[in-house]
Amino acid sequence: MTKPFVRASALRLLSAAAILASVSPMTAQTAAPAAAPNQNSDRASAYYHYGLAHMYEDMAVSAGRPDYATQAIEEYKLAMDADPNSATLQDGLAELYFKLGRIREAVTSAQDQVKKSPNDVSAHELLGKVYLRSLGDMQGQQSGQMLKLAIAEYEKLAELKPKDVETRLLLGQLYGLNHDSAKAEAEFKAAQNIDGDSEEVVLNLYRLYTEQGDYSRAVDVLKSIPVDDRSARIDFALGATYDQLKKPKEAIDSYRRALDDDPDNVDSERGLANALLRDSQLDEALKIFTNVVAAEPQDAQSQIKIADIQRQQGHYDQALATLDKAKPLAQDNLELNYNQALVYDSLGRYDDAIRTLKALVDQSSHPDGAYTDQEKSNRAIFLDRIAIIYREQNKTDEAVAAYKQMIPLGGDFTKNGYQGQVDAYRDAHQWKEATAAAAEAAKSLPKDQSVQLMYAGQLADTGKVEEGIALAKSQISEAGNQKDDREAHLGLANVYVRLRRWADANKELSAGEALSNTPAEKLYVYFMRGILADRQKQYDEAESQFRKALAIDPQNATILNYLGYMLADRGVRLSEALVMIRKAVELDPQNYAYLDSLGWAYYKTGQYALAEENIRKANERNSGDPTIHDHLGEIYERTGKLKLAVEQWERSLTEYARSLPADADSEDVAKVQHKLDNARVKLSRLNTNSVK
Repeated sequence: MTKPFVRASALRLLSAAAILASVSPMTAQTAAPAAAPNQNSDRASAYYHYGLAHMYEDMAVSAGRPDYATQAIEEYKLAMDADPNSATLQDGLAELYFKLGRIREAVTSAQDQVKKSPNDVSAHELLGKVYLRSLGDMQGQQSGQMLKLAIAEYEKLAELKPKDVETRLLLGQLYGLNHDSAKAEAEFKAAQNIDGDSEEVVLNLYRLYTEQGDYSRAVDVLKSIPVDDRSARIDFALGATYDQLKKPKEAIDSYRRALDDDPDNVDSERGLANALLRDSQLDEALKIFTNVVAAEPQDAQSQIKIADIQRQQGHYDQALATLDKAKPLAQDNLELNYNQALVYDSLGRYDDAIRTLKALVDQSSHPDGAYTDQEKSNRAIFLDRIAIIYREQNKTDEAVAAYKQMIPLGGDFTKNGYQGQVDAYRDAHQWKEATAAAAEAAKSLPKDQSVQLMYAGQLADTGKVEEGIALAKSQISEAGNQKDDREAHLGLANVYVRLRRWADANKELSAGEALSNTPAEKLYVYFMRGILADRQKQYDEAESQFRKALAIDPQNATILNYLGYMLADRGVRLSEALVMIRKAVELDPQNYAYLDSLGWAYYKTGQYALAEENIRKANERNSGDPTIHDHLGEIYERTGKLKLAVEQWERSLTEYARSLPADADSEDVAKVQHKLDNARVKLSRLNTNSVK
């Protein structure tokens, strides 16, 4: 009874093998040539064992049984004994080894087949897959060798399948890993020629350009797809690239289109919220970040952004509460703790702010002094903020000590550390110490043009005018056409502006403008021309220059504040002035000059309580500015606090007396003196009447 059962089973298996053969036929290209008499090729037996091999392979995969896997391999080998020249069998066995994780045997089997048939596509594909998978497991020299092997296989596949887009894309990616951008771009463009509508091709070109830092080309390749044909992925990539280019409005439009196509994509929501935040659309950004946190309550980063918006809006207690909520999700998050320090600073809790920032400095410290670029940047940010808070507390020595810790970081951090020391001493009207710090910087960095110009300006400000001018002029090359000359001309122009040598300043600005090519470079020239015109009381020209600068960067807080204050001080277009100054304060809430401007604009509109509140905050952050004391005097006189007004005008004149000549306009000093004299007379009359 056994024999018929075995025979029936064999028939069923043979039938399965025949079906498999019909699905994956051994074509004339890949099959072995007709067997010679001494090869003993038995095609029927080969099909039989091939069918069994597939059956055991399927059972091994579905049941996870290693014994089935072993049986599948044995059946492949029996099939190959029956038809030793079959490429299909050789490729199938190699593929099975790969599926079972027996990589060495898979490679050996595939390589044997390549030796027999150099143009066997399946064998090269398997080798390519093996090398690709192994790339992530290798390090150092081994990784480089594996990358070369993978590239060789896909180069061969590109030769064998020249019209296959996937092969071109993989080869381009491998070239990219090998830092061969030219070859990578060539492969991606070859893929684009094959399928010009492929989204994957466009995205691969986009990634290549972004990795090179060429964001303009990245935008161009994404924009090559018509707006109506763009997917959410394309629009998201566009938004991210516009972010890198600091074009928040374009980023906002791209993220919105991405969300129109994929409304539930939280990544697109985050991108949109961040772009809105960068564009100072705080209310809308807050709304979207709130939606993101509702969808993903564990998203600490979005909660930090919410706190940042609340801080900028002046909701300091809410900001602290939000950060406290996020803290369990990101205990050691540097940005979270830094934002907490900023809120403390805004609340005037200086000791808490300093303590938090010092902890960040300690947390980012390495005993060996070796830091990555990102770590250097973080430490510089923390130290700079510590120094600023000390300056707000009139703790000049402590501020200088913090700036000195930036110097060992090297590069621009060293330069900024020296500049910070000079600024701290200037805030405190310690001119001798400021000049000494500038001289030390110039000696330490003799080839740094900006440092030499800083020292030149300090010399000119403190009475060594000709020496300062000579040093600034020495930074201009004899050829007169080098890029660095632009900075020298503009630095010299700034010296002349402060010396009130208007014609000389205009000449140097023109020379600097001729060497300005980028929008950012032109922006600074327009800003300097605005200052020059303002100082000469040419207000229409000043406004025109400032608006040209704002057309380039509408979010530039310095220019927004300058133009807003200029309008407010003259009582011109006060509503517009308030909008500009408020935006500047939103962008930099701790800046004492912006707070003073905002208070002065409120004063001009008759909002005296708000005026006093903001100017008092400004005075808390810099008590050595004579203009702030003058403004407080105006407010106190207008609100009937004449004694306080006298005190503030006296303090204003004291600070003017301690100021540099460039910062003490004789007309301004005379006006304050006149207001003080009148106030003293009024106060004397009031005191006399009260005695009577």
